[in-house]
Amino acid sequence: MADKKAKAKATGIASYYKISGDKATRVHKSCSRCGKGVFMSDHKNRKTCGKCGLTEFIQ
Repeated sequence: MADKKAKAKATGIASYYKISGDKATRVHKSCSRCGKGVFMSDHKNRKTCGKCGLTEFIQ
């Protein structure tokens, strides 16, 4: 069988930041209740905090 190459995928903390040159910018929104350092997950129609459960619906 032929060997399949695995795609390189950012996991862990690397998926929450975009690095361009010397600066790192946040990709995900921070939770408004929990503060900086707690990111909200992106879903199809909402953003959700995994720590406090805050949900913001996108229209």
